[in-house]
Amino acid sequence: QVQLVESGGGLVQAGGSLRLSCAGSGRTLSGYVMGWFRQAPGKEREFVAAISWTFGFVDYANSVKDRFFISKDSAKNSVYLQMNSLEPEDTAVYYCSASSKAWYGARNIPWYDYWGQGTQVTVSS
Repeated sequence: QVQLVESGGGLVQAGGSLRLSCAGSGRTLSGYVMGWFRQAPGKEREFVAAISWTFGFVDYANSVKDRFFISKDSAKNSVYLQMNSLEPEDTAVYYCSASSKAWYGARNIPWYDYWGQGTQVTVSS
């Protein structure tokens, strides 16, 4: 069983930056596909970014490409999402997730086995 805990959310002005952290416990995250998703009020949860722990593949939603960057730290059993040039449209609850399945489904919510509780990100204009 994997437990995921997100942190680092908060209120920031447009153009600012935040770094989200996702700490894993229960077992090592090595071998998992790790994803970040977000859900804005009244909207469906959507894919933001993913990283393959084994191969280092990364993928980003078009809306965050070149602004957000996903990374991992094996020593800390953690995944990070560096968010730059934030826009009001980035306001959402951000969720960390882990999948034991193959990389090709990394954009799909049902692909993931474990989810964190989420952390709120609010970007003011």
